[in-house]
Amino acid sequence: MPTTYTISDLAKEFDLTTRAMRFYEDMGLLRPQREGAGGRNRVYTARDRTRLKLTLRAKRLGLSLVEAKEIIDSYDSPRDTAPQMRKFLKVLADHRVKLEAQLLDLQANLAEIRTHEKEAKVLLEKSEKRAEKTK
Repeated sequence: MPTTYTISDLAKEFDLTTRAMRFYEDMGLLRPQREGAGGRNRVYTARDRTRLKLTLRAKRLGLSLVEAKEIIDSYDSPRDTAPQMRKFLKVLADHRVKLEAQLLDLQANLAEIRTHEKEAKVLLEKSEKRAEKTK
C-alpha cells in the first residue's frame, strides 16, 4: 500500500499553511485524491509530496509557479527525458539572464548609494566644523 499524507502532514513537513497547499492545488501543481463525505478530505500521495518538494525548490530558484508547473508537468510525460531536460535548461537559462540583469542593476544601485553616503558624510563633516567655529 502506497504512503499517503493529509494536507496537515505535508503543510507541517514543508512549513507551509494549508491555505498555501490549497493554492498549489488550485494552480494544478498538486492533485490530491478526495475521500470522505463530499470529497472533503484531501489525500496526498508520495507523487504529490515530490511535486510539492519540486515546487518549493523552483520557488527558491525564483521561478514563477507557472514555470514550475510546466517543468514538473513535463516529468509526467513518457520516459524520454531529453525534451524535459531541454525545457528545464531553457527555463533556467532564461531565469539566469533575468537574475544577472537584476544583479547588475542592484550593483549599480549600491554603487550610487555608496557615492551619496560619501558625499553626505563630507557635507556633514563640513557642517559640523562650521557649527563648532561659530560656538
